[in-house]
Amino acid sequence: MTPSLPIDPDADALLRRSPLALLVGMVLDQQVPLEKAFSSPYVLSQRLGHEPTARELAEYDPVALTEIFATPPALHRFPKAMADRVQQVCRQLVERYDGDAAGLWAGVRTGKELLDRVAALPGFGKQKAQIFVALLGKQFGVQPTGWREAAGAYGEEGAYRSVADITDADSLTRVRAYKQEMKAAAKAGGGR
Repeated sequence: MTPSLPIDPDADALLRRSPLALLVGMVLDQQVPLEKAFSSPYVLSQRLGHEPTARELAEYDPVALTEIFATPPALHRFPKAMADRVQQVCRQLVERYDGDAAGLWAGVRTGKELLDRVAALPGFGKQKAQIFVALLGKQFGVQPTGWREAAGAYGEEGAYRSVADITDADSLTRVRAYKQEMKAAAKAGGGR
């Protein structure tokens, strides 16, 4: 399957070729529409005038990076917090994987190992880590033994639960419907 999100074609192309852009998109996929989160790495590269490296972002002046994130239209609803989070993730990539975002999943033998590596990133709780493992497995061919189990329900074949399942406008609609059902169920369950 060729991954393709229903976003700007240039932003989508960047996600397909740049592991760092994909990871930054996942970092930003929180409290904003996923189209915003996953197109922001492209907007960031446009504002910088080039595709940044993890080392560059890790070492970037925090105040200047926050300004880049906050410039209208802001890259995220919480530009300061997310500029900081992206820097934290990039620093970890530099420290543990020599600045190579693909090093996060390169050479992993099991889904559990992959999940553990992703979950160790700043801001990646269990659910976000499972979604990223599912995204890597379903759309990018990163499929160590047991990856579906490690991804939990997000790894199920034929599911429409997260960005891992979005390849076109129809699948986006199905994921949104699933999320609305879950919200409604949670709301109904909370009223009991």
